[in-house]
Amino acid sequence: MTHILAIDQGTTSSRAVIFDAGLHPVAVAQEEFPQHYPFSGWVEHDASDLWVTVAGVARAAVEKAGLHAGDIAAIGITNQRETTLLWDRRTGQPLHRAIVWQDRRTAGLCDRLRAEGHEPMIAARTGLLLDPYFSGSKLKWLLDNIDGARARARRGELAFGTVDSWLIWNLTGGRVHATDATNAARTLLYNIAENRWDAEICALFDIPMPLLPEVRDCAADFGMARADLFGREIPILGVAGDQQAATVGQACFQPGMMKSTYGTGCFALLNTGEEMVASKNRLLSTIAYRLEGRTTYALEGSIFIAGAVVQWLRDGLGLIRSAAETQGLAEAADPGQELVLVPAFTGLGAPYWRPDCRGAVFGLTRNSGPAELARAALESVGFQTRDLWEAMRADWPGAAAGVLRVDGGMAASGWTMQFLADILGAPVDRPRVTETTALGAGYLAGLQAGLCPPPGDFARDWALERRFEPAMAEGERETRYGRWKQAVKATMGVAG
Repeated sequence: MTHILAIDQGTTSSRAVIFDAGLHPVAVAQEEFPQHYPFSGWVEHDASDLWVTVAGVARAAVEKAGLHAGDIAAIGITNQRETTLLWDRRTGQPLHRAIVWQDRRTAGLCDRLRAEGHEPMIAARTGLLLDPYFSGSKLKWLLDNIDGARARARRGELAFGTVDSWLIWNLTGGRVHATDATNAARTLLYNIAENRWDAEICALFDIPMPLLPEVRDCAADFGMARADLFGREIPILGVAGDQQAATVGQACFQPGMMKSTYGTGCFALLNTGEEMVASKNRLLSTIAYRLEGRTTYALEGSIFIAGAVVQWLRDGLGLIRSAAETQGLAEAADPGQELVLVPAFTGLGAPYWRPDCRGAVFGLTRNSGPAELARAALESVGFQTRDLWEAMRADWPGAAAGVLRVDGGMAASGWTMQFLADILGAPVDRPRVTETTALGAGYLAGLQAGLCPPPGDFARDWALERRFEPAMAEGERETRYGRWKQAVKATMGVAG
């Protein structure tokens, strides 16, 4: 048993990656699934799509690798965070579609609780802000809007989970209802300072605590995957939310190390060690990972739209057929045009936290075309990352110097990464293995299985593929960033 199966369940697709004992990828399988938008600002997934695609790609990856279940030592799981599911413990059937992390339907509830003065208490305990992004208000909405759900929850008949819990439940045939500390930390219901579900916050949201899963370390025993899925039972030994898994995969084990992952959204995490840092700049305090009962914390900045802005160019505007075309368009754009795109399609995340904002484009002329829009779309990712970079350096002096490690689909774009280095005025390191989310899940499972080395040794094996050094003049950098700040201010002004 010398291989690890890493399941990476994301916002738009499910992936499975087979790693060998040296954590080299051997085979990959991926499948997209539909997105559902019932109303403006609402985003849902069919819970069965999440499970069926995961089961399918997991089996396909094992087959593509030419392996059998007996070759797989462990399963690691990483997942889109905050997405909220509610299901029947007896039948395993979901009571509603999954409410996705991007969904903004509970903005009014969060506004009311904030007006009532609850946010400081919630932030102090959970590290999070009152925002529809997190699971707590989504779960309350489900209990409020499904007939009889709250009464059934109090009787212990229902189970709540983020996507990891839903997958563990299905993989184990309903034998295990569990999550890990990183996913629990994103629910708005978990006290990250004391590592426990918070009864007072649950009462505030009127959420019965029998709904909640057991919280375990990131490298731990999460039960056995059913024999009928793979031909034999396989232990599930590692679980982490996608951004924390990427932090592990990027070997950001030392305080001060920072990574940024570019998927559907963009998420930057700064390791703050054993110190839970309270942000003064509207960043989030969160759990980076928990190993052997010891918690490592992080500051996090969340951008809702990164790779999704390229999907918008493709699916919404029809300007491109594939994401790869954006780099050529950006290179061909008229340098004299100064388009700024604020991609607040589902609101603005950190450090603004304005769920009421919507997207805007500034600087359009009669000569603006697909090339200029593509360049503005890619640049928006760099500008948003600069917002997070500035906030982190203000919150924690240990982040003042250093390098940003990047991963995710957009990290493959050399043009985008060079602009990122230019607008940050700091080096950007792209690793040899950019599948860092799956790598982190695989490493956690391999660590628990005894196949992988301790974190320090794993960090020494981290390999650089390319460093992007800033080349933009400081005056131009600050002028362009100032133009971005003005565009964001105008966008918030229209929403307000």
